[in-house]
Amino acid sequence: MRKIFSCVLITFILLVTLTLLFLINRSNDHKDELEKKLDDLNNIDRKITYFKYKYVDRYLDYKNKYPSLTDIDIVTRVNLNLDYPFYENIKQTPYLNKTYILVNKYIFLPHDYVPNGLEEIDNNYTDSAKKLVKEAKYSFEEMAKDAKKENLNIRVISAYRSYEYQKKLYDDYVKNDGKNKADTYSARPGFSEHQTGLVIDVDNFKLGYEQFESTKEFEWMQNNAYKYGFILRYPENKENITGYIYEPWHYRYVGKKIAKYIHKNKISFDEYYVRFIEK
Repeated sequence: MRKIFSCVLITFILLVTLTLLFLINRSNDHKDELEKKLDDLNNIDRKITYFKYKYVDRYLDYKNKYPSLTDIDIVTRVNLNLDYPFYENIKQTPYLNKTYILVNKYIFLPHDYVPNGLEEIDNNYTDSAKKLVKEAKYSFEEMAKDAKKENLNIRVISAYRSYEYQKKLYDDYVKNDGKNKADTYSARPGFSEHQTGLVIDVDNFKLGYEQFESTKEFEWMQNNAYKYGFILRYPENKENITGYIYEPWHYRYVGKKIAKYIHKNKISFDEYYVRFIEK
């Protein structure tokens, strides 16, 4: 009996030992494979704080597809999901009611989301009743008043939009221009930053918003909007990042600290988000 027990024990120990050795070897192989991939990526995990190991294969694929991009661009774009088509691999934002919330073609809002603290903008600075989140409203009004001191007029023509309003708007654009073209300038319902209550479209009372770039008000906002916490949300030459055409009339409130950094470094809010906000 003792002999049988000893044999069973020895067999068990051998099996455990072999299993452990197998797992260790497998782990080492995996480690070697990861190190090889990191070498192919120039070990950017050591240089970029927002590098995500779970995206290693995606970084490699993107680098092979776009070899001229910098390491920072590769990590930034993959983290933004730009290696997927727009509106694929989407997720709901975790930052509801935060001034640093990001909404784009990969990050959406609940259909019933209404931001806290919506207030009507002073009607001296709108074409009709418009609402913004309180902090953004007062910052905009301060900006508009200061511009007025220089005989410049900044007027809000669009601000908070509900999911239902955006759906009707988007559906009308699709009906008129087709889905592909509409997607270049209008957000699908749930994917519109206007629903955050932090966004304004503006004109100067005289010219239509599409001509805002040609106004002195636009020039003034280019130099001053960030001082009030606003950024040009869809800048020129950032269309491949933001997913939208250049919109010189569309401004987003992000707070003074973030706005100052974006203005100084000439990046989009999407880029700032993946580098400093997203966990």
